[in-house]
Amino acid sequence: MLLFINACVRRESRTKLLADALLSRLGGPCEEVRLEDIAFPTVNEAFLAERDGLIAAEAFDAPMFALARQFARAERIVVAAPYWDLSFPAALKQYFEQINVLGVTFRYTPEGVPVGLCRARTLYYVSTAGGAFVPEEYGFGYVRALAEGFYGIRDVRLIMAKGLDIVGADKDAILAGALEEIAEI
Repeated sequence: MLLFINACVRRESRTKLLADALLSRLGGPCEEVRLEDIAFPTVNEAFLAERDGLIAAEAFDAPMFALARQFARAERIVVAAPYWDLSFPAALKQYFEQINVLGVTFRYTPEGVPVGLCRARTLYYVSTAGGAFVPEEYGFGYVRALAEGFYGIRDVRLIMAKGLDIVGADKDAILAGALEEIAEI
């Protein structure tokens, strides 16, 4: 199963345009998680106490872990997130807080090293940016660190179109370049 994590909120999202092309290229059944449709719970002491209790009881079938179970069983993952304010939309961070579940998406060795429990071997991170200042570590780098360091997903790929809103930029040519990259996958 292909999992599409959609953090795009604009109807005419350039990131979504690229993600749709990638999803078409990858083919197969796809489950979409539209982050704007999820009312994420507040992560506070009560939430953490409930979560920790369920994890301690190994009650991984609890509704609280539905997104984590879905992520863990995905065979391929596409994350579409525009680059905003030196990162990605806040809903994507909330999503990762929900799926980072000990016993579902990762476990620890006796030495404290995380070991991934996810089925996916490839995660594609699709993004667009209006400007040219796009330090990888603030958006894609964070997702890559989680995928490789916690979830066991070793093939993490970035598809990026940047500089789209710079005065004089040929946005059509920039998007075409990203679409060509997708066509080669």
